[in-house]
Amino acid sequence: MKIVYPILMLVFFGGLISLRGHAQSSNVSFEFYGDTIHLTMQPSMLVSIPETLQNEQVLEFYAALERSGFSSIADSLKEHKENNKYDDWLYYQLIRKTAQALSPKSENYYRYTLYKWYLLSKSGYRTLLSLSNTKLLFYVASDETVYNLPIRIKGNRQFVCLNYHDYGNIDFKSEAFIDIQIKEQELCKSFSYKVSQLPDFKQTDYKEKEIQFQYYESEYHFKVKLNPQIKTIFKNYPVVDYALQFNIPLSKETYGSLIPDLKKKVKGMKTRNGIDFLMHFTRYAFLFEPDETAFGKEKRMSPEETLIYGQSDCEDRAALFFYLVKEIYKRPMIVLVYPKHVTIAVNLDKPIGKPILYNGKTYSICEPTPQKEDLPIGKLAPELEHESYIIAYGYAP
Repeated sequence: MKIVYPILMLVFFGGLISLRGHAQSSNVSFEFYGDTIHLTMQPSMLVSIPETLQNEQVLEFYAALERSGFSSIADSLKEHKENNKYDDWLYYQLIRKTAQALSPKSENYYRYTLYKWYLLSKSGYRTLLSLSNTKLLFYVASDETVYNLPIRIKGNRQFVCLNYHDYGNIDFKSEAFIDIQIKEQELCKSFSYKVSQLPDFKQTDYKEKEIQFQYYESEYHFKVKLNPQIKTIFKNYPVVDYALQFNIPLSKETYGSLIPDLKKKVKGMKTRNGIDFLMHFTRYAFLFEPDETAFGKEKRMSPEETLIYGQSDCEDRAALFFYLVKEIYKRPMIVLVYPKHVTIAVNLDKPIGKPILYNGKTYSICEPTPQKEDLPIGKLAPELEHESYIIAYGYAP
């Protein structure tokens, strides 16, 4: 386990920790996915904010933080981000955890949100605050396509709401929001939802899960190490393009407990047979359940989430199958999106069934989701044969 000791000057809020004497600095620690974060807090930096918020009070809050030197917190968090090579999404989870340690969401939601906003802004990201009579929305500039969150266009830049999940549905037609004008941010970057690596979790955080399926006449069993903290990391991760979703990696321990074993199972098989094995693994090792039933909304899982949850829909299985083929065979693939279905086609040495031509290569359907019949490679479900589709993502090793 890594121990991290950033020198931070943080605000003390009564009841959070025990003070050692009066008007002295105090310490608080929290675990962050394999790290222990230690924070040093100064009572002189206490900044309060009322439960009812107005534009002027946000400006005063910001000015108080500026005077207190609170930006040193962001500097330390940025250093931690660089040292650990965190992507933006994981870095935002660190900011959320820090804000929760400073000012728990349940005690004062406005203050919790404003700490997140301040820390992300001071970390170099373009942000935006929008306030109604009862709600405070926190946006960040992003150039990527996000499907299930409120989007704002301002100054020719797209802003995505980061805290919409805290409110549920908002009727923007009936509830008026005004933007809070803070001094212009300069040289600010866009936020990316790309996740290229997961934290180096502690081995003790993992639990072993047996995954089994039947392939023709044989039954196969895999003991996979899975970390429930993955659910927390991606709990509020939005619906993004398939290029982002399908390329989220497995964590180190999960990868090591599954991929080498799968490679052993397909060793000696022809490529088409090995891909058929992976297709059947993804198709039959998990229960099928639509997102609306499982989560009450659309959710595109990462490959590791699909392994953890045990029930998933076509998009989730397509992501896992895509990841397995990429890691084991490194074959070109395309993602086919039908009006009510998502599937994968793989470039094989010789196409099977009716091939799909894309960028000069032929691709064969490999259906990773259970259908009414056990479809072989190259076979599409009959109800989809006359449906139109789009190629949403093409992968070339």
